[in-house]
Amino acid sequence: MSEENTDQVHEGEEDRFRILVCIDGSDESYRGLRYAAKLGGGVDADIILLYVRPIDQGLRSGGLQVNVARQNMMDWGIDLPGIRYLKQGRDLLCELGVMSMDWQEKFTHVDISGSTLGDNKIEYIGPGGKEVVLKLKVAPSIARGILDQFELNHYDLVILGASERWRTGRTKSFRDPAVAEKIAFNAPCSVIVARELSIGSGHLICTDGSPQSMDAVRRDAYLASRCKCPISLISIASDEESRPEAEKAVADAKAALDVLGIEVVEAMVRVGDPVREIVEAGPDYSLVVVSDTGKGMLERFFMGSVAFKVMETSYNSVMVVR
Repeated sequence: MSEENTDQVHEGEEDRFRILVCIDGSDESYRGLRYAAKLGGGVDADIILLYVRPIDQGLRSGGLQVNVARQNMMDWGIDLPGIRYLKQGRDLLCELGVMSMDWQEKFTHVDISGSTLGDNKIEYIGPGGKEVVLKLKVAPSIARGILDQFELNHYDLVILGASERWRTGRTKSFRDPAVAEKIAFNAPCSVIVARELSIGSGHLICTDGSPQSMDAVRRDAYLASRCKCPISLISIASDEESRPEAEKAVADAKAALDVLGIEVVEAMVRVGDPVREIVEAGPDYSLVVVSDTGKGMLERFFMGSVAFKVMETSYNSVMVVR
């Protein structure tokens, strides 16, 4: 593999808001991209579309020659899935007004041992330095390819799609729960697992009052403000004796957002099993927001296993915040 880093951080890039969207051709991955377009519509935000092609698939690419792989991948006349899916994502961003085809264009190719495709990237650079990047990456596995991408650059958020098919075992893709769990557990930034992801219904932020979950409240409030999404708060008490703790957690979170000038449209406390209560409340919102690090007085509420059970069993989209 070439040692060249095709994802060099540009000057001032550390101050930009960067969203990595994992594209696999599913409807949910494109719903996730629409959500990224809403979050990343400002000139300060960049959107990176990533398709990971397992390296053994790269070897079965129909006899592609290396000189073909070096060409601008948007000009390839070969109907490989990764190229087709990235093109569709690019066209969607043009349709949504996030980018334009007259932006400056830059193509980069890196040879990868054992693959005729290698890694390929095309950058579209618009006014104010805003970027849309299409990345076709070869890796031993989908999860490994996504995680490797974090070593190349800084991201504030990663979005990957998960349709109902991910539970049936009929497909191995970003929708495979094993992939989603690996990314949500190991990614250094917040992760959205998208199911039926809509834009206008708001964020339901879960809190247990711990410093970690309070930080998650603030972090998601910033994300929600980028898409002008309304914010609601929820805390779960394991029993009636724990209700005062849950009520305090919600009140403290609301007070923290009041200081930031962010309106909370609804604050609620429920009693029962944390996973069941959160999952049942979720469908009224675009996104359920959980933290995987909280260890406060309501420790059961935010132990990692609870956060990931919510992610696995939720009917709608879930964001794990870190």
